[in-house]
Amino acid sequence: MIGGMYEQELAAYIIYGIFLNFLFSMLFALYLSKNIGVEEMAKNMGTKQQPLLIKMSLFIPYVKMLIILYRVAILQIFFLNRGYSHKDFWIYLTHDDTIKE
Repeated sequence: MIGGMYEQELAAYIIYGIFLNFLFSMLFALYLSKNIGVEEMAKNMGTKQQPLLIKMSLFIPYVKMLIILYRVAILQIFFLNRGYSHKDFWIYLTHDDTIKE
């Protein structure tokens, strides 16, 4: 027993969490590409690297899903509700403001 669960239950939660991680990521990417356009996204993509914590979150079930939901909330609250576009959000996600060009 691990953390009050049998090994099979823990494995099922982990597999389900990984599945949800990919599902939420794919749906969010599909949503952005539909509203921005794949060509426009490729043209405006920056060089911002994802933090190590976000890269490692893939291995912890449900954490990446929560990060995607957080990004959806940022998109809605701080961009769309204030009159900015999906493209502005994409630039915010992919461009590193600390690098001066």
